[in-house]
Amino acid sequence: MDAPLDSPAAADPSPRLLREPGEGGRVRARLEGDWTLLALRERVEALRGELGEVPTANVSWDLSAVRRLDPTGALLLWQAWGRRQPEDLRWPPAPMKDMFQALFARLGSKQGKPARPPRIQNVRQFGQGLLNLASHLLDAVALLGQVTRDLGTLVRHPNLIAWKDISAHLYRSGAQALGITALVGVLVGITLSYLTAKQLQSYGADIYVINILGISVWRELGPLLAAILVAGRSGSAMTAQLGVMRVTQELDALSVMGISHTIRLVLPKMAALALSLPLVMTWTSCMVLLGGMVAARATLGLEYVQFLQGLPAAVPVANLWLGLSKSAVFGLMIAFVACHFGLRIKPNSESLGTGTTDSVVSAITVVIIVDAIFAVMFSDVGLKQ
Repeated sequence: MDAPLDSPAAADPSPRLLREPGEGGRVRARLEGDWTLLALRERVEALRGELGEVPTANVSWDLSAVRRLDPTGALLLWQAWGRRQPEDLRWPPAPMKDMFQALFARLGSKQGKPARPPRIQNVRQFGQGLLNLASHLLDAVALLGQVTRDLGTLVRHPNLIAWKDISAHLYRSGAQALGITALVGVLVGITLSYLTAKQLQSYGADIYVINILGISVWRELGPLLAAILVAGRSGSAMTAQLGVMRVTQELDALSVMGISHTIRLVLPKMAALALSLPLVMTWTSCMVLLGGMVAARATLGLEYVQFLQGLPAAVPVANLWLGLSKSAVFGLMIAFVACHFGLRIKPNSESLGTGTTDSVVSAITVVIIVDAIFAVMFSDVGLKQ
């Protein structure tokens, strides 16, 4: 808060501290100029030293010649006063007096506010976290119920299905994701095959690199890697799209027109991601195996033909179906979480950024939890021929 200019513009705005002898042996500390962040930027240390040399007793402070005062200058004086207002203090005339007093009153109120014990503060943060989690769960259950209800509506009225939106999301989350998933898949395959081959080579079990790569890729690594990449790429884009629609009040416009958000926005995204992610998973797994095959050829001398012929025999087909099923479920969960956070975004830019970040983190967490559930439920599927 700046006090208005009260002296001629030609006056020197530099902040100064003048010490003069007063009545009865008292020291008069007179402040002049602008005590603002801009004026203090080069003299703050020097003035802090000068203020520290002013005695704490038998001193009167004169602020009547101060032209401007902002929180930086007020804090500097407040610290020099020992964080309390001196008894002998001369204020400038109104309205500057009211502004100065408001600044020091604010500093005094912050100082007088009792600090919460760390344990109480931790308990409060934990409780607030539980309330936020409960709020998210309630909204997610409400959204799931609305999605289920609107699915029944689409069964009775197929003409309401947004085929163009589904096709657009299929292209964005599927075809446009092939490049990054191929690059990551090849690099992961090379790394995994190289490390595995080094261990197997010491036991003379080089050929089993095909079994390890095939089962781990089709069963776990391929679906999980594709889901994480799609969650970070497409899931964040879905949340941001809904958030921008909230900021621009397009969601409110749809509600006014009587158009369901879930039919028009949520269900097309869920359907598209449930269809595209299994295809992306297949592509990613093939790229991982391609990188693994190249690394196995370089480290173990394993021929490409031998690798390709041994892969179907080493990996039961049940692993492929399990990976495809997991990917479809992952796609539904990623789209659902992205839409959940997108619809919760408030109409401001800060909420948009926070919601998008939380959406990606939550989607990846949900994918890992669901993958662990699949691993326990189908632990005996596809591992025995």
